[in-house]
Amino acid sequence: MTLQPWPLVRDELLVHYKVFAVHKTHRRSPRTGADIGFFQLRTLDWVNVVALTAAGELVLVRQYRPGPDAMSVEIPGGAVDPGEDLAAAARRELREETGYEPGELHYLGTSRPNPALQDNRIATYLALGCTRAGDIQPDPGEDLEVVVVPLAEAEAMVLRGEIDHALALAGLYYHRVWRDRQSAGGARIGP
Repeated sequence: MTLQPWPLVRDELLVHYKVFAVHKTHRRSPRTGADIGFFQLRTLDWVNVVALTAAGELVLVRQYRPGPDAMSVEIPGGAVDPGEDLAAAARRELREETGYEPGELHYLGTSRPNPALQDNRIATYLALGCTRAGDIQPDPGEDLEVVVVPLAEAEAMVLRGEIDHALALAGLYYHRVWRDRQSAGGARIGP
């Protein structure tokens, strides 16, 4: 039997917030015929940015995250505004969160943050030759500290568990694949 998507039986909006909506959907298993309920977060797509200076330093942000009630070191990123181009969103988020602007911007790939619950995607970009262009412009719900470290130190921070945000780790992995392909003379990733 070839697995198939599960047909929608019904969809109920439970609550709508500014940045996401919670739905309870019921879907029917093609294999068993069972009607199964799922919770789904419907939200905007996101971008994240692996930002490197000409000196090979990685531009990170440290911010409070209420989920674990802790500070988190991450790569810059955020929501894509409705109708906004992904690359434009990556440039905007980098500038707002870090005050840096890229010399070059390269698409690295797109992934799903949590397909068990969420319907959105996150596009990862590589920003090369980043230079400081001004002050940060955080959203009202953000308190940000810009952290700039050599790329090798950032990789050590991952191994020490100091960078543990899954989406930041995915972005750094995309960069590692891009870097390996570049050094091997291979094809570039993305369009």
